[in-house]
Amino acid sequence: METVTLNTGIKFPIIGSGTNTFGKVDHAYQGEINGDTTEILMAIDAGYRHFDTAISYRNESVVGKALGESKKARNEFFITSKIPGKQEYYADKEAVKKGVKQSLQALNTAYIDLYLIHHPWDNLVQMLSMWQVLEDYVDQGKLKAIGVSNFNEKELGYLIENGRIKPAVNQVESHPRNWNDVIINYSLAQEVVPEAWGPLTRVSDQAKEKLSEIGAKYNKTWAQVILRYQIERGVVVIPKSHNQKRQEQNLEIFDFKLSDEDKQFISAQ
Repeated sequence: METVTLNTGIKFPIIGSGTNTFGKVDHAYQGEINGDTTEILMAIDAGYRHFDTAISYRNESVVGKALGESKKARNEFFITSKIPGKQEYYADKEAVKKGVKQSLQALNTAYIDLYLIHHPWDNLVQMLSMWQVLEDYVDQGKLKAIGVSNFNEKELGYLIENGRIKPAVNQVESHPRNWNDVIINYSLAQEVVPEAWGPLTRVSDQAKEKLSEIGAKYNKTWAQVILRYQIERGVVVIPKSHNQKRQEQNLEIFDFKLSDEDKQFISAQ
């Protein structure tokens, strides 16, 4: 698995698996948690070692269960989770600590590789206060790296300027309908690794057709073309699939390179 190096020096797998509908009835985001680890174990068998979850997904315990069932050492995996940008989690330092402890307990792990503030809210000072508690957990070794999700330039810049530890990652929406170039380019300029959530979502039939034409030149699918485009511009990707074949295909993106002409065409989609 190829990696990028975070500003902390930690190696970050350049592709991982989203999990927000894993372990839930009917694979529905709001579905009841049923503890089914099938998709995660399938992904592990395919070669995934990077998994992304969150308190808001309610399935951290399912991810933790799957890692245990895999019989693989904890240090073989890179696990990301997220604390909600909600008052019950940022009201004071104890509220933040409660969230971190909740994640550690649910994942059944002594540490989390990357912990993100899931969403910003309209109070930069409060976000910095939450960040400072997360920094303390980095000092303790319970969070190996910390970052943010869905932050714009102003919000990310505020933490960079005022925090003690620089955010390592900014996870943002990015797909053909919204590449989100401005914040991705800003993150890269600040040495904050951008990570795309939903990289294969909201792709129109027209875009799929055009991307498939590009893929045919490389014997690749439209989805593989999208993922390759993202990693070639320095963006980590976390596609998600309940299908074993597609999980495997999403990893098969390291044996080709897009031409400059193709990349220019894709960026215009």
